[in-house]
Amino acid sequence: MKVNVLRVSRWTIAAFVLPCLLLYVCLVFVPILVSLYSGLLDWNGIGDSRFIGLGNFKQLLFDDPVFWPSVKRTLVFAIFSMAEIPVVLFVAILLSRFVKKPNFLVSSYFLPVILSVVIIGQLWKTIYNPASMGGMLNQLLEAVGLGDWTRSWLTEPDVAMYSLYFVALWQYLGYHTLIQFTGIQNIPSDIYEAAKIDGAEGLKADWYITLPMNIPIFKISIVLAFIGSLQAFDMIMVMTGGGPAHATDVISTHMYNMSFLSMKYGYGSAIAAFLVMLCLVATVLVNLVFNRLERKYT
Repeated sequence: MKVNVLRVSRWTIAAFVLPCLLLYVCLVFVPILVSLYSGLLDWNGIGDSRFIGLGNFKQLLFDDPVFWPSVKRTLVFAIFSMAEIPVVLFVAILLSRFVKKPNFLVSSYFLPVILSVVIIGQLWKTIYNPASMGGMLNQLLEAVGLGDWTRSWLTEPDVAMYSLYFVALWQYLGYHTLIQFTGIQNIPSDIYEAAKIDGAEGLKADWYITLPMNIPIFKISIVLAFIGSLQAFDMIMVMTGGGPAHATDVISTHMYNMSFLSMKYGYGSAIAAFLVMLCLVATVLVNLVFNRLERKYT
């Protein structure tokens, strides 16, 4: 027999939950449905609209020379972001094992997350400037005899996107370090002490204890990194605006340019709908993978 530990009726619980549920539906699901409907229209966002069915999606998938390269850059961004998480976990393990007072270092790593994206973007634009304009990176390369490595980091199509990847990974290094460090700190020390008696300590204990028990926290970082990279927008707009010649356009910047610069709001809504579906599919796949890992190691 089920026992209601709250000692209140289900209608009372529903009455308290319903306002938050309605707010969530209005702020999340309704805009998604509106965006899906707008993607079926030929509309500039201001005047009259014309229903064209799947015309925007057809153009998006088959006739847009910018769209698929932007999808590729977005997915590469997501892969780089996820590849950072094992490195972050290793850093968190080192901090928790070999640093007596790691909180200061963790807080220092977290500082870039607190800073405004505009500040970070302007800072790194200055660092990436040519040496003649005071660019610190190019000046440093010249100072150590690597002048051939100097580049116009944000204006050369071949390297501009990788320059943005590096800035984003640098900014969120401390964010994921804090998450992983907190997860490791929450593992009971009794387990490590028992393992030490059995001869497992150091990296061996981390392999058999820290990694399996930290899988739920690891999943959180993976999901946040993946979904966050799919939605990357602000830093790219601050640093390059999607240029040069669309070389740094990702899905969200392409959506912005179509919706508000080219005044193709219906087409931009179709891109937004594609991005929402991509985020949903990615989240489901990541959860499936980590649910299997949790069942295996729990």
